[in-house]
Amino acid sequence: MIPYGDFSFFYIALLLLLPVIILGLLGRKYNGLNIAISFIMLLLIFKDPNKNLFGLSLLSYEMVSFIIYIFYQLLLIKLYLKIVKNHNTLTNFILIMAAVIAPLAVVKVFQSSWFGFGSYEVGQLPLKSIIGFLGISYIMFKSIQILMEIRDRRLKEINSYELIKFLSFFPTISSGPIDRYKRFQKDEHKPLTKERYRELLLKAVHYIMIGLLYKYILAYWVDQFIILSIDFSAASIWMKLVYMYGYSFYLFFDFAGYSLFAIAFSYLMSIETPPNFNAPFASKNIKDFWNRWHMTLSFWFRDMVYMRIVFFMTKKKLLKDAFMVSNIAFMLNFLIMGIWHGLEWHYIAYGLYHGVLFVSYGYYEKWRKKHPWKLPQAAVDILAVVITFHFVAFGFLIFSGKLF
Repeated sequence: MIPYGDFSFFYIALLLLLPVIILGLLGRKYNGLNIAISFIMLLLIFKDPNKNLFGLSLLSYEMVSFIIYIFYQLLLIKLYLKIVKNHNTLTNFILIMAAVIAPLAVVKVFQSSWFGFGSYEVGQLPLKSIIGFLGISYIMFKSIQILMEIRDRRLKEINSYELIKFLSFFPTISSGPIDRYKRFQKDEHKPLTKERYRELLLKAVHYIMIGLLYKYILAYWVDQFIILSIDFSAASIWMKLVYMYGYSFYLFFDFAGYSLFAIAFSYLMSIETPPNFNAPFASKNIKDFWNRWHMTLSFWFRDMVYMRIVFFMTKKKLLKDAFMVSNIAFMLNFLIMGIWHGLEWHYIAYGLYHGVLFVSYGYYEKWRKKHPWKLPQAAVDILAVVITFHFVAFGFLIFSGKLF
């Protein structure tokens, strides 16, 4: 069952959450009920569609991989908590981080067409479906964030049960939004009142309605009548532009719709998962765009990759020019983001493209301070939005793999 992929998912999830909703309206909350519902939903998400729902075969290869991976991450985090008390060294941090990233790295290699492993099978099952599962990336993001807070000594103790709840929270399991452990814990332990839950419920209904509009109407319409109707390789330059615009809006409506569903179901479980989109196509520059598009991922990379690279290079005094340090960090940040999407060339090119846009905009900002616009501010803003949108849309065309 694909999360938010069809209406049966909504029916089942809402039916299971009905006791939670009733309790919430009474101002009561049982956290154990949330994890029980998450577990049932995960069984259904990872269930083999060809197997009996009530048989032992319910534990599909993906579900077994998921359980093993959760406990693997739990073991590494608990191990690092012990290590860091006496040996908080960079070497130990790198080793534990490599162990956390290794399973996803293996999955990416087996998914890539570059290495030729995609056709490997064990029995009749593709090998990549045994070692990977839906949402492995987003669990890894959560684990890395926790490890970095442990290294910074902002997290000194972690309850295993609480950690499992955080890592296996079903509404955001497949594609985020990416929550932070401390923020999640704050919601988990916040007292629930009738008034607060009523507000969360109203917001959840609102987000579900908007999500239905985005994903099942607008994204579907764009996909059916623009994307699928254009043969990109044989299309004229003008139709390729139409495809580029259509693909950009499809990505937004589809992913923003999914994110709204995930946030809504989180709210039903009294967890205020952070937003993922904020009118990204109204951005006035590329930095503004990444403050509005897939925000939890963007902020995660900013905090866990970009800032760490800047801090390391500054501490080691590798370069004296702070502007150059920032530019290098931007390029590495977006290169890693591109590789995370996949090891295909277009994903890597997409990451590097945005790195170049960030660096170029930095130079433009320096130039503009000496050469301010003489146009009215409203005209400047409109022009900035139009230009930014076209740079972003071209990036999505690269991402699509259709460009070459």
